[in-house]
Amino acid sequence: MTINLFQTPEYRTLMQTHIYQTIDYLFQKNQEFALACQIKYITFDPELPASIKESFEDTVLFVLSGYTFESAALEEDHFFFEAGFGSENFGSTVTVPLLAIKQIFVGDNPIVMNLAQPSPKADEIKGDKASKKSSMEALLNNPENKKLLKKKK
Repeated sequence: MTINLFQTPEYRTLMQTHIYQTIDYLFQKNQEFALACQIKYITFDPELPASIKESFEDTVLFVLSGYTFESAALEEDHFFFEAGFGSENFGSTVTVPLLAIKQIFVGDNPIVMNLAQPSPKADEIKGDKASKKSSMEALLNNPENKKLLKKKK
């Protein structure tokens, strides 16, 4: 029986760490970049109008520059940024699991290529976003917990 090395927990962890460290490095150098991401794992808040979302392919390219770059934030397993979509420039916060990032580009140069898929529970996490927010709100209601959290940028 052949094991798919690119879908093992060890490889997923390796790639997630590599993606995190690469984005963190780009932030430290104030370097704008682009991400090719699997759309099925991405969440938008507020949700995009159907006319915009239907125009996306399975993989979508986000160019992080200007305000979008400035609004970006990195956590251990997710990347967030604000962007405008469509001719109306519909504003939404984009949440991308790090393993849904398939490539990172600086200019025309691909600097990261990821073959790992998000773990199957990523679908559950995406669907459970509302309860996750409630858990975070509960955590932040205790002033002692606020000092444990910090924004990474």
